[in-house]
Amino acid sequence: MSSPAEFYKSLPPVTKAYGTICVVATAAFHLGLYRLEHIALIHKLVFSDFQVWRLLTNFFFLGNFSLNFGIRLFMIARYGVQLEKGPFERRTVDFLWMMIFGALSLLALSAIPMLRSAFLGVSLVFMLLYIWSREFPNAQVSIYGLVALKAFYLPWAMLALDVIFGSPLGPDLMGIIAGHIYYFLTVLHPLAGGRNILATPTWVHKLVARGRFGYLTNAHVQQDRAASVAFRGRSYQLNSSNGQGFSFRRLWLS
Repeated sequence: MSSPAEFYKSLPPVTKAYGTICVVATAAFHLGLYRLEHIALIHKLVFSDFQVWRLLTNFFFLGNFSLNFGIRLFMIARYGVQLEKGPFERRTVDFLWMMIFGALSLLALSAIPMLRSAFLGVSLVFMLLYIWSREFPNAQVSIYGLVALKAFYLPWAMLALDVIFGSPLGPDLMGIIAGHIYYFLTVLHPLAGGRNILATPTWVHKLVARGRFGYLTNAHVQQDRAASVAFRGRSYQLNSSNGQGFSFRRLWLS
């Protein structure tokens, strides 16, 4: 079993960076180094006082240190890593572009009054979950060791749990919408014969090249063009020595 340091070192660059910033941001808040209103997405201050940093900083706060924070961080470490090491293997630049496009989509959605939120980090994490569920639709997932289901249905199951526990649905719905927009434009539309209109921009390639992290090459991904591909996604297989799916219960047992 690898040590925590070895596990952290093995994480892919984009997922590692985002998860680390979220932990540092939350720790700094608990240490009293800043106040939440200084990083929150407040549209009036962005446009009237040109406090443009809020468009970025609001994605780094996932809530106070709590069980919910742990679950969200776990989702980054599980689903973000499996995406970056699976469908986006050797395609760091494309994974980074997916995160950037998701953030831009969420910022646009947050302009809708009924979806307005001061922090969009939870929605960005839920977007990762949704895209993971489309890329690994047939993986078996167990929720708290009580209900087993295919990964394709996991976002909706998590949404239902939020309804049960009285959590706001807006962040989850925004993540699903942003994730589906990206997946439709980059996978479903091209599979139907359309053009990929969301190709990774040149400036993202230059950003990764300048930062000297990850891979610039766009590895060719074999698409499954058989029937019902919209449900089965690209049918990537999870790495598992025993062939079993992942259980949320392991979060508490590990």
